[in-house]
Amino acid sequence: MKIHILLSKTSEWIQGLGPDAEIVLTSRIRTARNLPDYPFPGRATVKQREEILRIVEKTLSGIDLMQGSLFIRLNEVDEADRQFLVERHLISREHAVAGAGAAISISDLEIYSVMINEEDHLRIQVLKSGFQLDEAWDLMNGLDDRMDEKLGYAYHPDWGYLTACPTNVGTGIRASVMLHLPALVMAKQINQVLQAVIKLGLAVRGLYGEGTEAQGNLFQISNQVTLGKTETDIIDNLKKVIRQIIGHEKNAREHLLKNNVKQLEDRIGRSYGLLKNAHIVSSKEAIELLSALRLGVDMGLIRDIERQTINELMVLSQPAHLQKASGHELEPAGRDIARANLIRERLSGNA
Repeated sequence: MKIHILLSKTSEWIQGLGPDAEIVLTSRIRTARNLPDYPFPGRATVKQREEILRIVEKTLSGIDLMQGSLFIRLNEVDEADRQFLVERHLISREHAVAGAGAAISISDLEIYSVMINEEDHLRIQVLKSGFQLDEAWDLMNGLDDRMDEKLGYAYHPDWGYLTACPTNVGTGIRASVMLHLPALVMAKQINQVLQAVIKLGLAVRGLYGEGTEAQGNLFQISNQVTLGKTETDIIDNLKKVIRQIIGHEKNAREHLLKNNVKQLEDRIGRSYGLLKNAHIVSSKEAIELLSALRLGVDMGLIRDIERQTINELMVLSQPAHLQKASGHELEPAGRDIARANLIRERLSGNA
């Protein structure tokens, strides 16, 4: 199956580049869009959803930015493949269980992706490495305009873009940043920071978005309001908050180096030792240990590992990725063994 190609490619964001990449894993812009002559996917018939799929697939094939993209109809892949796409942040958990007409188009390096027939007819996404919200928005604008020219989105002069969920009406934009905040967690300052973020009207979610818990000290922060504000307003507001959080995390890291360096080195060293020697590692344990190891790399306390290696392991050690790599279904116990083997090999430089 062509989806296997993604295993041999490195997503742009996994490379761990871009501004403030030691704290910001990804910057994402996502827009919700709909075709004017069809009901929203939740109300559309199977025939209508399939028609929407054919129209969008033909449209994307004629857009330069999506040339050579991987196009996957979700009803043609199994549950493990759909989970694989969730783990790569290419589709939502809701899209993974969507019915007829659900599909995904993925560009090279996975910078652009287009979900078809999720909650809306279109969920267009740009994913960049590091703190690059403006750059992601520029890329989104280019693709969104090309698609609008060909499709003509459902739009109301007073309400803006029409969407299935009222919270997306208006600009239809969700801007989000995935942050790695281990020092704030260690300093027991994270709750205070996140509560302040929520009071400012922003949403705080876990690794895989809405409804997921924070793991590995990873927190996704995004806007909630789309109506009554311009795209620039939404992005600028989020940028201001993210800059403050980055500053708090940097200060917390400096404080740990000055006042708790032995505690810091011990946690990082223990995590490194476990990952290099363990033969059974659960998914939750792996992400927590890799978080500590990434902190060590980003603070210069570990110099023989690249940030990209840690980012890769955070993805490749997820359940569906382990099964895709093995070529067959794995029971939970088998995944824990395969995960430990993968991590040991990568950290010893044998893979």
